[in-house]
Amino acid sequence: MTARQIEPLRPALVLGALFALLAVMAGAFGAHGLRGVIDERGLEVFQTAVTYQVYHSLALILVAILPVAGLSRRLLGIAAGFFVAGILLFSGSLYLLVLTDLRWMGPVTPVGGIGFMVGWILVLIAGFRR
Repeated sequence: MTARQIEPLRPALVLGALFALLAVMAGAFGAHGLRGVIDERGLEVFQTAVTYQVYHSLALILVAILPVAGLSRRLLGIAAGFFVAGILLFSGSLYLLVLTDLRWMGPVTPVGGIGFMVGWILVLIAGFRR
C-alpha cells in the first residue's frame, strides 16, 4: 500500500469542517435570529436542515480518514461527492424554502436525500470490499 492510498482525502476533510462550521452558524442563526420571525413549522424545517448538515459534515470527515483503514479512496471520494451534493441540495433547499418561501425548492429536497443515501451505500460497499 502506498502513502497516497492511505493518506486522508483532504478535500473531503476540508469541506466537512467547513460545512460543520456553517451548520453551527446556521443553527445559532435559526435559534436566535429567526425566532419570532418565522413560525414554529419554519423553525422545525430549518432545524432539520441544520441537523442533516451536521451529520453529513461528520460523514465527510469520516470518509476523509477511512483510507487510513485501507478502504477504497475511489469509492470514498465518490461518496464524499454525494454527501456534498446532499448537503447542498437537501439542507440548502430547506434553508431557501424557509428563508425565501420559494415553494418550487420543495421537490429539490428529496434529490439531496437520495444523494445522502447513495453516499452511505458507497461507504457500505467500500467497507465490504475491504
